[in-house]
Amino acid sequence: MEFLKSTFVIGFLLLLFSAALSLAEPKIRQHDFVIQATPVKRLCKTHNSITVNGMFPGPTLEVNNGDTLVVKVTNKARYNVTIHWHGVRQMRTAWADGPEFVTQCPIRPGASYTYRFTIQGQEGTLWWHAHSSWLRATVYGALIIHPREGSSYPFPKPNRETPILLGEWWDANPIDVVRQATRTGAAPNVSDAYTINGQPGDLYNCSSKDTVIVPIDSGETHLLRVINSGLNQPLFFTIANHQFTVVGADASYLKPFTNSVIMLGPGQTTDVLIKGDQSPARYYMAARAYASAPTAPFDNTTTTAILEYKSAPCPAKKGQAIRPVMPSLPAYNDTNTVTAFTTKFRSPQKVEVPTEIDENLFFTVGLGLNNCPKNFKSSQCQGPNGTRFTASMNNVSFVLPSNFSLLQAHHQGIPGVFTTDFPANPPLKFDYTGNVSQSLWQPATGTKVYNLKYGSRVQIVVQGTSIFTVENHPIHLHGYDFYIIAEGFGNFNPRTDTSKFNLVDPPLRNTVSVPVAGWAVIRFVADNPGVWLMHCHLDVHITWGLAMAFLVENGVGELQSLQTPPLDLPQC
Repeated sequence: MEFLKSTFVIGFLLLLFSAALSLAEPKIRQHDFVIQATPVKRLCKTHNSITVNGMFPGPTLEVNNGDTLVVKVTNKARYNVTIHWHGVRQMRTAWADGPEFVTQCPIRPGASYTYRFTIQGQEGTLWWHAHSSWLRATVYGALIIHPREGSSYPFPKPNRETPILLGEWWDANPIDVVRQATRTGAAPNVSDAYTINGQPGDLYNCSSKDTVIVPIDSGETHLLRVINSGLNQPLFFTIANHQFTVVGADASYLKPFTNSVIMLGPGQTTDVLIKGDQSPARYYMAARAYASAPTAPFDNTTTTAILEYKSAPCPAKKGQAIRPVMPSLPAYNDTNTVTAFTTKFRSPQKVEVPTEIDENLFFTVGLGLNNCPKNFKSSQCQGPNGTRFTASMNNVSFVLPSNFSLLQAHHQGIPGVFTTDFPANPPLKFDYTGNVSQSLWQPATGTKVYNLKYGSRVQIVVQGTSIFTVENHPIHLHGYDFYIIAEGFGNFNPRTDTSKFNLVDPPLRNTVSVPVAGWAVIRFVADNPGVWLMHCHLDVHITWGLAMAFLVENGVGELQSLQTPPLDLPQC
């Protein structure tokens, strides 16, 4: 009898162990995205907006570190489309990265493509968005990466979690907005509203009844996963009477710190904890512009949502409602607040920053103005003083190919699609943030990439310029995370500024906000083969050419080489 008992116990324990193992095994998560036109009413008007599965914002995808995502995208809209999984490392799966004409040709109307990739070693908040023209104005959603089964956060588990997607809304078709700007050479119209989870909030016409409400209980901890999904505007975000504990950014954990306001450039994500430690009431969450370019027009409105304590008194009847407590927000041009915030970012512990550097690169980023071509009408040159706006990196304004993707051309050895002579340094040295001669305002155009050998240790100084105007530029690198080891104002000085380098615990990001009239230094190891776009995440700037691409060669053997292209890869 004792033998039977012990056999039963052992068998039961083995069953429990195998169940635990199966729970901990990575999963394949399958989704279907249908890109389609959907009536969306905002600001009193209904627009036929391009959405995913009829939702705006699109569906939130939740995975665990180690899981594989399989997302079939079917295009039932009238525009070409691609989907980019912003911040996903895409190890050896560059075919799934998504930027149009960089890693794939677009998915044509009526066609479909299945993105397949594995999340490896990343935890926190990322997001997905269209990477074709300005479709990402409405085609975007959160991508939440939980710890592996059986693992936990490096901070006490919050009682609840809410994604907060900050966006921009045009009371027009965003594709028409960018097409008009391309026709005229002028800056595009600014947005008409900002949104939180797709809703403008109480301060806009016809918006109050749909204002987003985020519940909280007294005494509980709430994790907010904040994403700037806007097209062209860095944003401040705050909550009345509440402090943020910042614990992560761009799917990497941070050494926790407290702040009353956060700033996110387009593309960036920030994970914050808030506590239900205020009197039970209703408090506004609010976001508005950080507008760093002194002369550029911007949308100066404010979007709101409501943090509502469950035990708060019910809102009174119409006409007698007590407005939620409104927070104070920084001035639109408050660069000091931004600097105080971004310089607090640290990795939780000492990290392996590359110290020996193989590729020491210096990239200038900024705007420009092209003189009106002789065969253009004045209606096509409506930029300042009869010019056309442009933008560049190292004086090269990036031109996307149209017949092949860069990755396809590289993989198949197709000549004439790109050249490998993107300059490692500016062709001409000048006072980058000073009074720049107008002879430097017109960049060259080209489809140029920079070659990196597999395993190269790379440092890039990203230097802002004052050509036409200074501005904070959110620079995003596809396929990689990088360490931000320093940032500063003015022109980077290699003799003195290297003393500011943090090689101990710098933050790991995928998008760096290069300070207005300043610079940032990033480092990474080129251990992911493929063609990877690096660009400003202000969509108007990438439209004008503020981009380049790295071609990272294969290493040795299969595990250091790009996978073969999928059979359903869209053809041009």
